[in-house]
Amino acid sequence: MIFSTFEFIFLFLPIVWLSYFGLHKAKFHTAAKWFLVASSFAFYAIGSADFVLIFALSVALNFLIGTKIARMANGSKAKTMLFLTGILLNVALLGYYKYTDFFIANYNFLFGANVALKKIVLPIGISFFTFQLIAFQVDSFRGLTSSYSFLDYLLFITFFPQLIVGPIVHHGEMVPQFEDSFRQCVNWDNVAKGLFVFTIGVAKKILLADPLTTNAQSFFDVVASPVGAASAWYYAVEYTISYYFDLSAYADMAIGIGLLFNVIIPENFNSPYKARNFQDYWQRWHMTLSRFLGSYIFRSVYRKGSRFRTYYVATMVTFFVSGFWHGAGWTFVVWGVVNGILVCIASAMKRHSLSLPTIPAHILTLLGVVLTRILFVAKDFHQAGVVFQSLFNFGNHDFFVKQANGIYNKIAPISFVFSIFIIAFMPNTKALSDRFKPTWSRLVPLALAAGLSVALMGRASQFLYFQF
Repeated sequence: MIFSTFEFIFLFLPIVWLSYFGLHKAKFHTAAKWFLVASSFAFYAIGSADFVLIFALSVALNFLIGTKIARMANGSKAKTMLFLTGILLNVALLGYYKYTDFFIANYNFLFGANVALKKIVLPIGISFFTFQLIAFQVDSFRGLTSSYSFLDYLLFITFFPQLIVGPIVHHGEMVPQFEDSFRQCVNWDNVAKGLFVFTIGVAKKILLADPLTTNAQSFFDVVASPVGAASAWYYAVEYTISYYFDLSAYADMAIGIGLLFNVIIPENFNSPYKARNFQDYWQRWHMTLSRFLGSYIFRSVYRKGSRFRTYYVATMVTFFVSGFWHGAGWTFVVWGVVNGILVCIASAMKRHSLSLPTIPAHILTLLGVVLTRILFVAKDFHQAGVVFQSLFNFGNHDFFVKQANGIYNKIAPISFVFSIFIIAFMPNTKALSDRFKPTWSRLVPLALAAGLSVALMGRASQFLYFQF
C-alpha cells in the first residue's frame, strides 16, 4: 500500500489511528499494541501477500535467536555459533530473493552455461527490515537487547510507517518509545505536526517526484544510442532530483505518521544537495542507512593503528556493501565503489587541511552526484556509457521529448523548476517542522499543495526504493 493514495489516507490510516488510541483509552494497552502489530502485518500483506508468512516466521525466529544469544555466556563458542547462524539465516533469505538471478547470470557468463533464471519476485522492504534484524542480532550478541518483550520487539520491526522503505530504525530508539506509557494518549501537538510533515511528503511525492521520475524514466527506458548533450544533461539532472524528492517524501510521510502515534522516527535526509563534498553528502543522504553501515560494517572493519584495516579500507568495504545492498547488478557495485573513492578523497583532503571555495565545492559535489546517479539508474554499463558519451555530444542539438499526453509529462518541466528552487533556497522538512506553528501563512500554501496532490492522487506511483 502506498502512503500517497486515497485508500491509505482516508481508510487505512484513520481506522488504525482511531482503533489504536481507542483501545488505549479503554485501558486495553496490550491489545492496542497487538492491534498495531496486526495492522502493520496487514499493511505489509497488501503489498507482498505471498511473502508475509515467511516475513512473520523470520521476525519470530530472529527474536528467539537474539534473546537466546543475549542470555548466553560471553566468549562461549555456542554463543558465537548461534550468532553466526542468525546472521547467515538473514543473509541467506535476502540472498535467495534478491541475488539468486544475479549469481545465476554471472555463473552462465563465466562458464558458458545456460541455467534458467528463476525470476523470483522481490518482497517489498526485505532489504530494509533485514538490516534491522541483523542489527538486533549483533546487539543481542553484545548484550544490549535482553530486556525486550516479544510484543515491543514486534512493534520495532513491523511498525508500518517505516516497514517498507525505512528510515532504518534502531531497536534502541524505538522499543523505549513503545514501552513509554505517556505515549498512549493522543498528543494533539504531535498530531498537528505529524499532519504537517505528512502533507509535505505527499506533496513532494505527487507534485514533484512522480512527474520528474515518470519523465526521466521515459528517457532511460529507450536511450540506446548517443543523443544531444542538452537531453542527456536534462534527464540525468531530472532523475537525480526525482530520487531525492521520492526518497525524502517517503521519509517525511513515515516521520509524520510516526508523530500521529507519538513515535519519533529519525530524520533521513538533511539537504544532501547542499553538501560540500561526498563525505558531507553521505552524512546528509539516507542518514539511517549511513548510520547502520557505519555502526555495523565500517566499525567491524576499521582498526585504528592497523596497517591493513585503515579508514580508507573500511570505507571502501562499507561502500561496496552499500552498492551491493542497493541492487543485484554490477552497476550498483561500481556505483558503491565510486562513491567510496569520492568519500576517501574528501576525507584525505580534510586530513591534509585542503578545501575548495564554497561555490566550486558545491558544484563539483553536485556534478559527482549526477554522474554517479546515471550509473545507478542505467539498465547496464552500455546504457550508462551511452548517456556519459551523450553528455559531451554538443554537436547534436536535438532534444529528446517523450511522445505522450500524460499529465506528468506536461507538468514535469514545472516540477523541475520548482524542485531546483526548493533545493537551492528553501529549508528542508526538518527545519520547517522544528519551527512549525499552525498559522495561516503556513496552512494556506500547505492546503493548496494538499488540494493539488489530492487532484492527482489517482495517478500516484510506487516509491523508487520499492525495487530495492
